[in-house]
Amino acid sequence: MTLWQPTSPGLWQGRDDSAESPVAKRLFQTVEVEQHFSPEQHQGKIALLGFACDEGVKRNHGRPGAQQGPEALRKALANMASHDGHDRLVDLGNVSAEPERLEEAQQALHDAVLACQRAQMKTLVFGGGHETAFPHGSGVLDAFPNEKVAIVNLDAHLDLRHAERATSGTPFRQLALHCESQSYGFYYTCYGASKAANTQALWQEARDRNVTVLEDLTLLDPQFTAVEQDLQRVIADHDRIYLTIDLDVLPAWEMPAVSAPAALGVPLAILLRIIMPLCQSGKLQAVDLVEFNPHYDRDGQGARTAARLAWQIVHCWHNLKD
Repeated sequence: MTLWQPTSPGLWQGRDDSAESPVAKRLFQTVEVEQHFSPEQHQGKIALLGFACDEGVKRNHGRPGAQQGPEALRKALANMASHDGHDRLVDLGNVSAEPERLEEAQQALHDAVLACQRAQMKTLVFGGGHETAFPHGSGVLDAFPNEKVAIVNLDAHLDLRHAERATSGTPFRQLALHCESQSYGFYYTCYGASKAANTQALWQEARDRNVTVLEDLTLLDPQFTAVEQDLQRVIADHDRIYLTIDLDVLPAWEMPAVSAPAALGVPLAILLRIIMPLCQSGKLQAVDLVEFNPHYDRDGQGARTAARLAWQIVHCWHNLKD
């Protein structure tokens, strides 16, 4: 597969507590790091893929640096505790986008995701900007063409922009067009969108495409009833769920390391109240974490926050059997 490279095993390092107990292990000690792209050898496991890409953010006039996201997030995840079943995590390397070759890289990631899903693997992808969502989401949709696949986006932005070329602001319009071309249903829900961060044109595009949007203020309502009801709808009405987490949905004090830090945002504890039911439904097929930019991190705070999200998803997946 072009534009693919294996992950350096040296990225997976951490504290060794094995002298304390044979079960005192961390993820760096249990993850399998593949030097060849071979998902067919890992049926039923969790594929970790990186999309090392800055091109979409640059085209969207954001702060570059997300290309280093996959490496930074792996390092932060490596030292977290490994529990029963966490050895199902397989690092299948990175797709890297070279300058002005975003579309080629997106095709490569799509093909990698499709191969993993056909091997009955779950896919966990570390971006890259939100341009990651188009190849990841379309790979999942193409793997299950006869099923209803929900697209759930945790994000301050709707990312439904019209543009001549793909950017980090266009992935869900691209997915809508992909669904039209393949005669799939387009079932898109966005949790956490900020009225202040999306133009009227984007809200109109969302209405035109029947997108369900629950704004950041709704998520911050202590009652949380509207969110719980909508989560029940998503889970009940769909066969599979693709979850994409733009880390700029978090408040800047929790997540400084993104292209567009959120003035308000939705805290991690609230996001977990959305993510956990989706995980526990047994329908969550794929997840990505995007827009992490280590250039703007403070003392590794953002990396640890993102890694905690990834760890929780892996932990929920570990005992769910297809």
